[in-house]
Formats: sequence, structure tokens, C-alpha cells
Amino acid sequence: MNYKEEFIRFMVDSGVLTFGDFITKSGRRTPYFVNTGNYETGAQASKLGDYYAKCIQENMPDGVDALFGPAYKGIPLVVAAAGSLYRDYGRDLPYCFNRKEVKDHGEGGNIVGYKPKDGDRIAIVEDVVTAGTAVRESIAFFKTVADVEIKALFVSVDRMEKGSGEMTTLNELRQQYGIKVFPIVTVREVIDALYNKPVNGKVIIDDEVRSRMEEYLKQYGGK
Repeated sequence: MNYKEEFIRFMVDSGVLTFGDFITKSGRRTPYFVNTGNYETGAQASKLGDYYAKCIQENMPDGVDALFGPAYKGIPLVVAAAGSLYRDYGRDLPYCFNRKEVKDHGEGGNIVGYKPKDGDRIAIVEDVVTAGTAVRESIAFFKTVADVEIKALFVSVDRMEKGSGEMTTLNELRQQYGIKVFPIVTVREVIDALYNKPVNGKVIIDDEVRSRMEEYLKQYGGK
């Protein structure tokens, strides 16, 4: 079992990847949902960081000066990823995240952790991108912080859905901002890893669930 398959099963075991009937933030009715807010233990945080670190190291072993996690869900993700990168690969990358509200006392400011400098190459660490709103907000936010270059975006799952046009949201981000985008897994990899394959003795994606997921991708999937 490779690390992608392990990650998919880890999401299921953690109650993060669930199947049923859900409404996404964009208003689409979906047969599956990914909620990284359901990670809740130290062991889960440690393993999650390992998966992100593996993806970062595999796809961008250099060329990044700092990691950024958009508030709120990106905060534990970027901290866990930075810790695992140091522990497993000896890469001591600084990390930072934004405040939703600007602090008007003490040191002030709207960024916590590393203070990016002009010329820094930044990688964003996010959970799941549907419409790409948070990523676009992050890129706009950095224009107020320093003259940095957003080099890459790392997400847990690529839902492979249309954005504003016919392309997937992640492909739109690639085209619009010229950044590299790397998901740990795609929804296609989720289907392949779980279809008729039991997890803890239970089949998660049977014929019915797979059919619903394929119909969803047929309706909302992008290029």
C-alpha cells in the first residue's frame, strides 16, 4: 500500500472522509465530504503532517522559503507539515498563518509566525479547495505583507470539480496565478482505493456509492 492509499484510509478512519448526502459550500449536493476539522488528536495531527510533508518533499524538494496556512483550517495543517518536514527530511522551513482580525495591541499585525520578506517563495498548505476562494484571498493577502512569490499550493484532496468555467478549480488556479498545485490524492484515487475494498471490515464505496460519485463527476467534474 502506497502513501496515497494509506492517506485515504487514514481519512476514513479519522471520520474526515465520509459518504452520504451533503451540501458543499458552493451549494452542490455531493455524495461525499472531506472535513479536516474532524481531526482531533495528537496522533492524527502527527500522521497528517507526515502525509503533507511526503507530498511536499516528493513534488518540491527545494524552491520554497516558507509555508503559509490560511486561517482557520490551514493553521494546524501548516504547523503539522512543517514539523514533519523537519523530523523526516531535515527541512526546517519557517511557517506562518494569518489572523482573521487584525491585532491592534502588542506587536499588532495580521500574520503570526514567520514574517515573509520581499523575494520569499511561499507554498500554501490548505485542506480541500472547492471554489478556490480561500486561496485567492491568501494570494491577495500577501500583496499587503511583502513582495513574495506564491510558488505552490498543497491540498489534501482534489475534488476535480469545475471552477467558474469548464476547467477544474485547481487548473484555474494554475492558469490564473502560474502556481504549481499538488493534491495528496484526487477523488479518482479515492474511488480506486476504496471501491469494493473493505476498510476495517466494511466496504465504504460499493456499486451504489460509486455510481453516485461518477454521476456527480459527470455533472460537476472539470477539465
